[in-house]
Amino acid sequence: MGGEKKQLPLRLSEKLYRELVAWAEDDFRSVNSQIEYLLTECVRQHRKTGGYVSKDIDKPLELDFLSGEEDNKS
Repeated sequence: MGGEKKQLPLRLSEKLYRELVAWAEDDFRSVNSQIEYLLTECVRQHRKTGGYVSKDIDKPLELDFLSGEEDNKS
C-alpha cells in the first residue's frame, strides 16, 4: 500500500479489540498495523473469490489466504 493513508475513527467491541491485541502481539505488529493487514487480506480474498467473511465472529471460519478459498467448519 503506497501513498498517504486515510485516518478514520473505528469502534470495536471490547471482545474483538482484545482478540486483535493478542493477535497483533503474536505477529509483532501494532493493533493498527494488524487491522490494516487483515483488511488488506480480506479485500484481496474478496477480489479473488467474490466471497465474504462470515458475519458471525464466534463461528469458526478458516480462511486460506494463499488459495483464496474459505472453509466454514462447524
